[in-house]
Amino acid sequence: MSFPVMIFAAGFGTRMGTLTQDRPKPLVEVAGRPLIDHALDLVADNAPPRTVVNLHYRAAQLAAHLDGRGILLSHETPDILDTGGGLRAALPLLGTGPVLTMNSDAIWQGSNPLSHLAARWDGARMGALLLCLPPDRALGHAGPGDFTLAPDGRLSRGPGLVYSGVQVIDPACLAGIPERAFSLNRVWDALAAEGRLFGAIYPGRWCDVGHPEGIALAKDMLKSGHVRD
Repeated sequence: MSFPVMIFAAGFGTRMGTLTQDRPKPLVEVAGRPLIDHALDLVADNAPPRTVVNLHYRAAQLAAHLDGRGILLSHETPDILDTGGGLRAALPLLGTGPVLTMNSDAIWQGSNPLSHLAARWDGARMGALLLCLPPDRALGHAGPGDFTLAPDGRLSRGPGLVYSGVQVIDPACLAGIPERAFSLNRVWDALAAEGRLFGAIYPGRWCDVGHPEGIALAKDMLKSGHVRD
């Protein structure tokens, strides 16, 4: 199953410090390639009908990098809209039905996370399906985790699993929020209360490259070899 894909790339990248003073975070390089290109490799393997990237901070630089690659651009102006608002603003480009979303500041080792998650989507039961990992396979991420996974696959807030930044979500779940800018955390909390927030565990490894230390961690992870299911 292949869904339209949205890559979140509008943020200011403040955790990157001086690395994002002259470029947007998705153009920070890991192993000689920009983060956005690592993400787009995974997207291409999944063969989505449409791919959308949202832009805000240093948007012209990222738009120039993506020019001619068949990527649809969702410009957030004058204000940045956060993850929920950004997804809703991009819906005219994405089309109707479930959407795969992913953050651009991560490196993966193992099977394609988009394909892995899409195969587990069940729209009859789920409002959102989040791809998670145990903390020992989430490099560069501190803390005990974001969600607890029940035996039936439902998620609740609490320690146990780290959210990877990849999900399948039914955009209809955004309808009840009136604000233009809002976080997807609000949507997830509402879905969890309804029993419609689900999780799947990624079998490989993932590295958070939202901070400078993550660059070296991701490079070392990539050198260590491929993790198979």
